[in-house]
Amino acid sequence: MKAAVIGGAGYAGGELLRLLLSHPEIEVTQVTSERLGGKFVHTVHPHLRRRTELKFQARAALQPVDVLFLAMPHGQTSREIDQLQSFAPTIIDLSA
Repeated sequence: MKAAVIGGAGYAGGELLRLLLSHPEIEVTQVTSERLGGKFVHTVHPHLRRRTELKFQARAALQPVDVLFLAMPHGQTSREIDQLQSFAPTIIDLSA
């Protein structure tokens, strides 16, 4: 199952990535961060070094996945959920 994390640069996003990367049936294909686009995820989350070579990307580059995890700032999900629904049949919101 392919998964993406929107807002992967924060604490919740980092812990979510740690769990997802250990899950045998999940393949994390995308992690977004507007301010860290192009940087390796492990530069922000050193505990993920040697576990992934994923790089943060801008949300504009997001591709459809099976499940979309949201770890966005407080109140942002409610403003953007309509746009995000086109990217995955299942959305799990862990935002503040």
